[in-house]
Amino acid sequence: MNHDLEARASLTLRRHGVPVIGEREARLLEAVDRVQSIKEAAREAGISYRTAWSAIQMMERALGRPVVASRAGGPGGGGTTLTDECRGLLDLYRDLQRRLDAAVSDAWPVSQAATA
Repeated sequence: MNHDLEARASLTLRRHGVPVIGEREARLLEAVDRVQSIKEAAREAGISYRTAWSAIQMMERALGRPVVASRAGGPGGGGTTLTDECRGLLDLYRDLQRRLDAAVSDAWPVSQAATA
């Protein structure tokens, strides 16, 4: 038996069958929240700006409302922040992912021992 196997489950939240947020989108939103720039957040998340912007637009279409708010540059500089609703969605996603990871971790030794 191969003992270097690892169990991992991935989570995607959908609305009306349309994917809204998965791990890639969560990483992107966390980076936007941290650096307040879609361009810099995309770089941090390891995706292109075009992919990041497309992901944000897909989330907004699926939800029917904005997930980010942008301020134009100027003397104080511009920036992009998450909407409060998006921050709540991200918190919900991370909480569910933690619970899923814990459930998989709890189940893994049992299923691994059954096949050993």
